[in-house]
Amino acid sequence: MMAATPIRIRTATNGDGSVEIIDTHLHLIYRDVLRYPWIGEVPALQQDFSAERYRTEALRCGIGAAIHMEVDVDESDIEAETKHVKALSAEPGSLLRGAISACRPEHANFPAFLERALADPFVKGFRRVLHVMPDDLSESATFRANIGRLKGGGRPFDLCVMPHQIGRAIALADLNPDVQFVLDHCGVPAIKDRAEHPWREHMIEIAKRPNVVVKISGVVAYAEPANWTLDDIRPYVEHSIACFGWDRVVWAATGRSAR
Repeated sequence: MMAATPIRIRTATNGDGSVEIIDTHLHLIYRDVLRYPWIGEVPALQQDFSAERYRTEALRCGIGAAIHMEVDVDESDIEAETKHVKALSAEPGSLLRGAISACRPEHANFPAFLERALADPFVKGFRRVLHVMPDDLSESATFRANIGRLKGGGRPFDLCVMPHQIGRAIALADLNPDVQFVLDHCGVPAIKDRAEHPWREHMIEIAKRPNVVVKISGVVAYAEPANWTLDDIRPYVEHSIACFGWDRVVWAATGRSAR
């Protein structure tokens, strides 16, 4: 068993020497602008969560900037979501500095989409949610070839997978050693069930891939909703950090724990 690591928050230093906490995984919900086909399954999320509301809450916590994470909008709204978030970033006082765009690497039209996305510096990376999809989605030749197109683009691909899917995430990382991957939510451990195995072993194995980093985010969504404690989530967070090391850890508040 790896030794526990004290929990701390990574920060960035501005040009003037001041320290800024960056939230790397912000979900915003605008139901009057975008369509979220899955949101009806989660009653707690059937309400908007605006950039203005987030800013108020984030500033109280010392957060100075945020990257929006796609919220699995309707496929036809993928590019509209990025456009909407970019418009919000232009508003006075906005904390938004970029967006992780949704994508569909399993589709043949991905290259054209990617060309448009890479032309926009506001797009900082890409994600295709996999934890709610068939396990073999990422194993198709089209999916794997399209992920390979991220090579040299300077944009990472976020991996949102269940513990039993981490092996498939490892295969994707091995096939694309020149693509940067981010493992979301500490690999989505089943904290509520206190299930640490085989999640712990999978985390040790995926951390051996130098092109993968881990994101400390969203773990409370997998704990007991009504009465989780820090002691419940601590073993999972500390194990993730111990596996990857601080230089390969990013942090996120995961505003509106969603998808």
